[in-house]
Amino acid sequence: MDKEKLVSELQFKAVRSSGAGGQNVNKVASKVVLQFDLKNSAAFSAEEKELVLGKLENKLTKEGVLILNCDEDRSQLRNKEIVIKRFLLIIEGALKVQKLRKPTKIPRSVIERRLKEKRSQSDIKQSRRKPKF
Repeated sequence: MDKEKLVSELQFKAVRSSGAGGQNVNKVASKVVLQFDLKNSAAFSAEEKELVLGKLENKLTKEGVLILNCDEDRSQLRNKEIVIKRFLLIIEGALKVQKLRKPTKIPRSVIERRLKEKRSQSDIKQSRRKPKF
């Protein structure tokens, strides 16, 4: 994965932020919307693209576009930096291949200890019952 190539394919749009903030919110377009077309990206190989598409299928639109927003800061430039950093973290996380879990065998001593504990618990409960004549 080439980060420079990836960042060059990003599309940014500046829009007005929502919420409280007074005149700054009403006048300045500080919210940054990042769009990345994953299906038409040349930054990934075919295998990488399939892996990312599979892991990010809930975050993609029907056309295969990833959309991220950031309106945390008053500065448009700072919001752009934050959203790029967030995007790179998401892509790196999606490209990680999870190790296969090796199922382990339960040790015999653990099984025996569990059965012994069950027997002793059973004996305790048996002793609480009324005797049968």
